[in-house]
Amino acid sequence: MQTVKLAAIPAAFSSSCFMFRPVTKTLGLISRRNHSQKPPFRLLARAFSAPALQTIDTTDNKGGVAVKPQWKAAIDFKWIRDNKEAVSANIRNRNSNANLELVLELYEKMLNVQKEVDRLREERNAVANKMKGKLEPSERQKLIEEGKNLKEGLVTLEEDLVKLTDELQQEAQCIPNMTHPDVPVGGEDCSIIRKTVGNPSVFNFPVKDHFQLGKALDIFDFDAAAEVSGSKFYYLKNEAVMLEMGLINWTLSEVIKRGFTPLTTPEIVRSSVVEKCGFQPRGANTQVYSIEGADQCLIGTAEIPVGGIHMDSILSESLLPLKYAAFSHCFRTEAGAAGTATRGLYRVHQFSKLEMFVFCQPEESDSYHEELIRIEEDLYSSLGLHFKLLLFLAEL
Repeated sequence: MQTVKLAAIPAAFSSSCFMFRPVTKTLGLISRRNHSQKPPFRLLARAFSAPALQTIDTTDNKGGVAVKPQWKAAIDFKWIRDNKEAVSANIRNRNSNANLELVLELYEKMLNVQKEVDRLREERNAVANKMKGKLEPSERQKLIEEGKNLKEGLVTLEEDLVKLTDELQQEAQCIPNMTHPDVPVGGEDCSIIRKTVGNPSVFNFPVKDHFQLGKALDIFDFDAAAEVSGSKFYYLKNEAVMLEMGLINWTLSEVIKRGFTPLTTPEIVRSSVVEKCGFQPRGANTQVYSIEGADQCLIGTAEIPVGGIHMDSILSESLLPLKYAAFSHCFRTEAGAAGTATRGLYRVHQFSKLEMFVFCQPEESDSYHEELIRIEEDLYSSLGLHFKLLLFLAEL
């Protein structure tokens, strides 16, 4: 049985993916969401510049040491302060360890320091203007001393402001995205079945799992891959190779008919781009492989390079929606995955995936998300697969 799952991502784009893992996990489909509906997108869109709250890990791989964010998110701190109860409830519902009280405390400190910085700058400018006039030597000397003192005080305060801003960003980026109001509260065990299509096959003989079948049919090899690369890697062989390639080509052709532009993506990206897409490039439990000595990571999903394809660009309303179907290899550490469906082709470190991704007006996110789900259902049904459509819970 295959499962379709829905989860929350920033509303500025919609994404859906097909993971190609041959035999039983040929199409492991995950669909993600964060809704809205349909207004004019008058302001041109700057990718990922909206006040979305990203989630990052604030410890490094050596444990316990705070890691400075690679970028400054456009977080609406006033909105967080004004909607404290809702944000606090969302943190609880998503089982997050974000420290909202510390974020608000740092925000108030930053505002106060910023006010003092602005005051000293005004005084410094006033002194500078006075110096332009005709003055007695003693009065000029007095202004020189005053300006020097103001400059020294300003330097100290500006240093404090930079430190506060960095600390505020670090803590605020731990606050999770606000979940859509339709997303139920709970963990994976509480997932809600939104739809069931088809019926499970019934056999009159003992059923083998994909691991047993694959070895018997000589279509993949885990033992050789373990020797070459380590655990959770595999070789595809014979018909499994043709099956994966055939599924990729078939799916691409189907989504191209529906207006998607095909892409292959870079599989190494900058750490800052990973963060901007809401993933965790660092920390003991990260799912991302980082490249030592470089500010780069291996991608865990094509969402990341596709999400960054228009980064820092201005998109005209007339160009939207932009629909992409991106094929890539994906790499994941699967940290903390031990004991949870790890046999065979589940929870592997590398796999191939085809991702549907839509840049649209935020208010049209709902409709395009539903379109992606319909396409996924059509593809599954065309293959004659029995599957369930699950609603992801807030903790996920």
